[in-house]
Amino acid sequence: MRVAMIGSGYVGLVSGACFADFGHTVVCIDKDPSKIERLNRGEIPIFEPGLDDLVETNVRDGRLSFSQDGAEAIRTADAVFIAVGTPSRRGDGHADLSYVHAAAEEIAGLIQGFTVVVTKSTVPVGTGDEVEAIIRRVNPDADFAVVSNPEFLREGAAIGDFKRPDRVVIGVNEDAAAERARTVMSELYRPLNLNESPLLFVNRRTSELIKYAANAFLAMKITFINEMADLCEAVGADVQQVARGIGLDKRIGAKFLHAGPGYGGSCFPKDTIALVRTAQQYGAPTRLIEATVAVNDARKQAMAGRVEKTLGASVQGKTVALLGLTFKPNTDDMRDAPSLDIAPALIAAGARVQAFDPEGMHEAAKLLDGVEMKDSAYDAVQGADAVVIVTEWDQFRALDLDRVKLLMNQPVLVDLRNIYRPEDMQRRGFRYSGIGRG
Repeated sequence: MRVAMIGSGYVGLVSGACFADFGHTVVCIDKDPSKIERLNRGEIPIFEPGLDDLVETNVRDGRLSFSQDGAEAIRTADAVFIAVGTPSRRGDGHADLSYVHAAAEEIAGLIQGFTVVVTKSTVPVGTGDEVEAIIRRVNPDADFAVVSNPEFLREGAAIGDFKRPDRVVIGVNEDAAAERARTVMSELYRPLNLNESPLLFVNRRTSELIKYAANAFLAMKITFINEMADLCEAVGADVQQVARGIGLDKRIGAKFLHAGPGYGGSCFPKDTIALVRTAQQYGAPTRLIEATVAVNDARKQAMAGRVEKTLGASVQGKTVALLGLTFKPNTDDMRDAPSLDIAPALIAAGARVQAFDPEGMHEAAKLLDGVEMKDSAYDAVQGADAVVIVTEWDQFRALDLDRVKLLMNQPVLVDLRNIYRPEDMQRRGFRYSGIGRG
């Protein structure tokens, strides 16, 4: 099938490359000329394991291409995906749909023959109705259907998530074009039949809400275990054993029960806030999610205080090393990363902050004034009075701790991801603090 993917950011690029790998012909479109130029040179503008090879293979085989002008691709497409950004709108937290609306206007003037217009972007309930209304206003004679197909991609594991999904959610309204739309979407995802991945067909508004509800539930799960971690510290329990004890219950499950400095990233922060605003707008407030947002924000802001607590003194005049800056490992994404709260708070308290991240320092340097970026983990810990593990990159799990201790001014390690065992660190002579470990 012929696919036009409007937006070549994280979701659009991963989805486009994977659809091409399924055998479809895909054109990824973006208004940013520098991004298209880089992609046409074979440069991937984001870090995602395996994506460079996937793109290279499908470009070479003629199934994947990139363009700033998507007119021809949209005119000939069986399906046009809208995969543009929907950031939080300044001032009120609602999702900013300006890019979605602009894409709908562009599509409306170009589609020829029956076309399925698919919202892949994370959008509030009712956005599909707005997209449909825009297309009908601009092109009353257009033959089309608007479908919701939210993404559930984890950064760092996106290709596997796309090709081996837990489910594919497809929102189609019951109208004259419904059966044709189902046929197109089923054909697009037909390669997943081998994996028996379920295609869940629901109405469009249900599909839009499923995405927000899933992210909000996972965010609540993270926030819950973080609060349990605080209680564990107060009573002398171990949050990792608590998490294992409750995670073995099949009704709960072990995933997203890892205590830490709070969630960040491109999805959970903006999606929870957007869902809160939508619920308030419809007079059905979501108190649990409101509390989740508030608790998570406060948690990230409080993490710098753990450094002073572990040091037993103010950080004024001290050097603090941050290992990891991105919101999670295996990505260069800095959006709402805990480091964006931790580093400024340490600097404001008078500390000198130096840091290393395997992939995120280019982006981090734009956002973290006053942080000295280092070339390696060992460069970052050189002369430090305290080391803080902020992101659980694999290379930080296997540090030469004897070397780290020799390089530091004093052996203080604040482990916000619980990647080391307290007894091991104490035996090596470190003053160690984890999260929720008594």
